[in-house]
Parts: sequence; C-alpha cells; structure tokens
Amino acid sequence: METTILEQVTAARDAVDFSAFTSHDVFCALEKQTLTPVDLAALLSPAAAPYLEPMAQRAKVLTATHFGNSVGLYTPLYIANFCVNHCVYCGFNCKNQIHRGKLTEEEIDHELSAIAKTGLKEILLLTGESKSQSNVAYIGRAVEIAKEYFTAIGIEVYPMDVEEYAYLHEKGADFVSVYQETYDQTRYQEVHLAGPKRNFAYRFNAQERALQGGMRGVCGGALLGLGDFRRDAYAGALHMSLLQKRYPHAEVSFSVPRLRPYKNNADNSPNDVHEPQLLQIMLALRIYMPFAGINISTRERAGFRDHVIGLCATKISAGVKTGVGGHEEEAKGDEQFQISDPRSVSDIHAMLLQRGLQPVYTDYLYGT
Repeated sequence: METTILEQVTAARDAVDFSAFTSHDVFCALEKQTLTPVDLAALLSPAAAPYLEPMAQRAKVLTATHFGNSVGLYTPLYIANFCVNHCVYCGFNCKNQIHRGKLTEEEIDHELSAIAKTGLKEILLLTGESKSQSNVAYIGRAVEIAKEYFTAIGIEVYPMDVEEYAYLHEKGADFVSVYQETYDQTRYQEVHLAGPKRNFAYRFNAQERALQGGMRGVCGGALLGLGDFRRDAYAGALHMSLLQKRYPHAEVSFSVPRLRPYKNNADNSPNDVHEPQLLQIMLALRIYMPFAGINISTRERAGFRDHVIGLCATKISAGVKTGVGGHEEEAKGDEQFQISDPRSVSDIHAMLLQRGLQPVYTDYLYGT
C-alpha cells in the first residue's frame, strides 16, 4: 500500500539526527546540484551554522537563476478575527479577551479599493477560524469582490474540504496558505487545547485538498519557535517537496514565520530561533527547492527583510495591517500579532529599487 505524505514526513522527522552531521556533510551538500533530504538535514544542522556565507552565495545564484531580480509584492487583508480554536500562541484564540470584528461586504470593498490604490495586484484574504462567523459563502463573496481589483487572490482561512476549495477557486481564489504550526504531533496537541484545529491530519492534508480543488498554488511551513525549529523546518520542507512531486503543475512556496507577541501576551517569543537560525533555514530551503517561492513577512524587522529579499526570499509583504480592516478606516477588530516592519508599499518599492531588484505587482493573468 502506498505510504501517505503524512506518514513519510512523520517518519523522516522522527528519524533525523541533526547532531550527527559534520562540516564534511555540509560541504558535500553544497557541492551537489540536487539535494536529498539527508543533504537538507545537513544544511539545517548545527554543523552548518559557521557556513552561512557559502550557503548564501549558493542560494543567491539559485534565486537569480530561477527568479531573476524580480520580487513579488502583496499585502494581507483580515476580514474577520472570530475564532473557535484555543491556540496558546495566537492573538485570535477564543480565550483571548480582544475586540472581535467582521467586515461587511461594503467594508470589504472599501478596504480592497484602498489597497488597490497603492498599486498592489496581489491580495491575501484572512479570517480567524470560525465557520459560523466566516462561512464559505462569506469568504467566497470576499473573493468575488477582490477579483474586481486584483489579479492574484490568496486565502488564509480554516482548512476546508475539496469541494469548498473548488467553490472558492470558482469565485476567483487561486492560492491557499495553511501553516502546520508544528510538525511535532505531541507538541501540536499541547498548544492546540480546543477546537477543530486539534485535528493534526486534517490540517496537514489541507494543501493537497486545495490542489485537488483546482487551486493554482499552495504555501506552507511551520510557526518557528513552537517546537524544535530544525525538525519543524525539515518536516515543512519535505511536506512541500512531496506535494510538488505529486502535483508538478502546482506553484509551491514557503513562509517562515516566527512567533510574535500579541495583545495580552507581550512576552510571546520564539524558542531559540534568532535571526542567524532563521537565515540558515531560508538558505537551506532555497538550496533544497530552487524553484519554490519563499515569502518574508512583517513579523521580521526591516533590516532582516531587506537582507534576505533577492538572496533567498522572492516575495515580500508591504503596507501590512493585522487587525480587521484598517487600510481605509480604523480597524474593526484587534490585531493577530504585532508586526515589526510597518513600511508602506511605496517604501518597500523604493527599497527594492535601491537594491537593484525589480518590484513585481503581478505575475499572473487570468486566461493566460
């Protein structure tokens, strides 16, 4: 019987021993044209930490080869923050005493119109995980409105069935982001205390269901700092690479979010995932999957984002608000987490030009 992607990823994650790798293993991995999962583990291991410079040189060449000097720009729009999950690390968790809000269709239109005026052509629509407050029809209507302004529409909502993803794809959505948070199933249960999100397998298979529903691409990864960040980065890379092999037509990308403080929890921070470790992860991902997109969000400070864009990251967010709305008028609901880089679209555009990079507002047209 065929082994599932979940079984393959779980077995590999549990078996890897990062302490066993040496400098020789790192050099051998960097010399290869195509890396194996063992090579990836070597580049994620402590043995690779002193070799960020040669890793960066290799990653930069690969990024330029496959993406040129183009960098995609996008921004998220939170349309609701109601949530039924009790996730201990998230500002939206159902036990956190925050102001909840949900945009009306008219408010969604106003927000999207304001964002479109910045020149952006790619939007990411987000909700908290509450099917009663943000049902599929509500999300579908938001997608329809977004289609009037944007050429690329992503969604980051609760995991869905194939038929629901197909419905949203018909409305105009073409990209789905789902983060496993941690691939350690014991730790997963410890940080997801209640709600449908406790179902590890259903969440794990969300990207595959999205592709089966017709979506053009998917994004995944772990929330670095919840568990062992090396194992989570390793498992996330294997997860996305196995999906790419099964669905070669799909656009597969990574995001590498770290824990951030949120309202009523200002001390929330990643466990031992500092910028050198985050950089090592991003470089290893680029070398392992040269064709995959890598997003860098406003969870990270401006200086770090500027450093990795064009080196290994290929898409950057700008003009970000993590509350409900907030682009046209005052936010209608509290933010999910505190951002580190508040720069506007024009600020990010200017930074990219200064670094010799080309801001790209759209790389996809319907019907092409």
